[in-house]
Amino acid sequence: MQKSGKIAAAMVGLTCMLLPATALAFEKIESREEFVQAIEGKDLKITGISVNVTPAGQIKGRAFGIRVRGEWQWRDGYFCRSLFWGRQDLGPNCQEVTIDGDTIRFTSDRGAGEFADLKMR
Repeated sequence: MQKSGKIAAAMVGLTCMLLPATALAFEKIESREEFVQAIEGKDLKITGISVNVTPAGQIKGRAFGIRVRGEWQWRDGYFCRSLFWGRQDLGPNCQEVTIDGDTIRFTSDRGAGEFADLKMR
């Protein structure tokens, strides 16, 4: 694995390790409209990461001091994004989105992969 790939993997791993061990009652977001209503005007944050996901399909922010940028679409009930972390192309991924209060969870690989919980602020 290249150095940039190791850094990206470490970023995902660190994000998952920082998650609180609490029982949350997440509900799946089923539509683009529901997703936009939840995130519009808010930054999504967790230690070291702050991103803004716009209703117009843009993703922008910073993760561990490095610029994050990308695009997203809602397809077949999933948040499908392409993402760059600095110059590192993290590639496309369709993610299941669930929500509990001000916590939004993105689970990679259509809900079968790793997840990250971010606070909506």
